[in-house]
Amino acid sequence: MPYQLTVETESWQERDDGSARIDQVIYVSRDGHKGILLGHRGETIKAVSRASREELAAFLGRTVHLFLQVKVRPNWLERSYDYSDGLDFRDGNTK
Repeated sequence: MPYQLTVETESWQERDDGSARIDQVIYVSRDGHKGILLGHRGETIKAVSRASREELAAFLGRTVHLFLQVKVRPNWLERSYDYSDGLDFRDGNTK
C-alpha cells in the first residue's frame, strides 16, 4: 500500500434491515499509487474491501455494505487541515 493515502467517508446510510451502507473514497496522490492500490485485475482493492467490511461488521455488530472507490487527489497531504477532525473510533461517530 502507498503510504500517502487517506480515506473519506462520503455517505453512511442506516438501512431498514439494520445493516449499514458505507461509501468511501480512498485518495492517493499519484496515478501510480492508484494502480498499486487497485492491483492486478482489482485483486488488491477487493482484498482491502473484504477485510475492511469484516472489521467494520465486527466493530458495529451488524452487516456492513462497503463500497470503495480509489481516486487521485494530488497534494492532498498539503491540505492536512481537511483531515484534522478525524473520527472518534470509540463509538464510530465523528468528533
